Amino acid sequence: MIRKKENRFIILAGIIIGIVASLLVYFGNPKNMGFCIACFIRDIAGGLGLHRAAPVQYIRPEIIGIVLSALILSVVRKEFAPRGGSSPVTRFVLGAFVMIGGLMFLGCPFRMIVRLAGGDLNAIVGLIGFVCGIAVGIFFLNKGYTLGRTYKQRPPEGAVFPFLQAVLLLLLVAAPAFIFFTEAGGGPGAKHAAIAVSLAAGLIVGSLAQRSRLCMIGGFRDLILFRETRLIAGFIAILCSALIVNLALTALTGEAYFSFAFAGQPIAHTDGLWNAAGMFLVGFASVLLGGCPLRQLVLAGEGNIDSAITILGLTAGAAFAHNFGLASSGEGPTANGKIAVVIGIAVCVLIASLNTTTRSEERRVGKECRS
Repeated sequence: MIRKKENRFIILAGIIIGIVASLLVYFGNPKNMGFCIACFIRDIAGGLGLHRAAPVQYIRPEIIGIVLSALILSVVRKEFAPRGGSSPVTRFVLGAFVMIGGLMFLGCPFRMIVRLAGGDLNAIVGLIGFVCGIAVGIFFLNKGYTLGRTYKQRPPEGAVFPFLQAVLLLLLVAAPAFIFFTEAGGGPGAKHAAIAVSLAAGLIVGSLAQRSRLCMIGGFRDLILFRETRLIAGFIAILCSALIVNLALTALTGEAYFSFAFAGQPIAHTDGLWNAAGMFLVGFASVLLGGCPLRQLVLAGEGNIDSAITILGLTAGAAFAHNFGLASSGEGPTANGKIAVVIGIAVCVLIASLNTTTRSEERRVGKECRS
């Protein structure tokens, strides 16, 4: 009975999140980008001046809302448990490569689903690459991959990252001169819902993700390893509800909230190989991290310092991508971006191999000590 209740809640959460994602587009967010963790963190990095790509600079309240709602719920439910110390530098590097892979595809796993719901067939290619990357990550998990144990931390340590999100909200509202904003008509950063609407959307999505433990990496991992469909059902629900809302908005407004095609999709390109390769890197690195970008945000709100460091890695990756010409555009991927994705995949293989070998060596030494 409890299991069925949890399954129903996950599906309900997915339905609501899909509706919220599509309505954010109606209220001003870019088409097929009602919700994208990678794109929103990239915009925040630009807003803080970490990169100077003028079309993508804005402090996105949705990210702030996810973290703060996870904090509030975890405190209320007595689940706020600051922990950290599990290979922080490695997590930072992996987070950066997740962002580089996401900006090759132009979206995170969440936006991949949103793009599918908008009829963007390029997202199917991305999904194939994403699942393949997860499968490779699972291979290393089965071999014993681990980044080591976490350690209990003091509550103030776990509250630092959520506090920084509150500071970002104040900066967004105050809009001081040292914060950068994309000018009207200047690119995706200029397209956004009102602050209150975006923040409310983030709070809703964060609350539902915290309660349901939604994670695309966890969903495919459980499906592949255990034939368990509970988590992946939540993302199917997101796809279905967002699709229905997009079709309804298209019919009601006459605007193209749904366009079933490869070409002409908003903030997307049609290079199938590199769409797949980018999402392969996202899936592979996210398995090594233990969760997708959405899950990392929720965990950071719950006091997980390793996840907070991962988010900082994502932010640094966004700055690096735009400062060094790695990010794709509607015209397609860049040469530098292709090289960076290949390097990212190689680095993930190296990290996975070294941390798998280390664990095997620890078991061998332990056996020798016992004998």
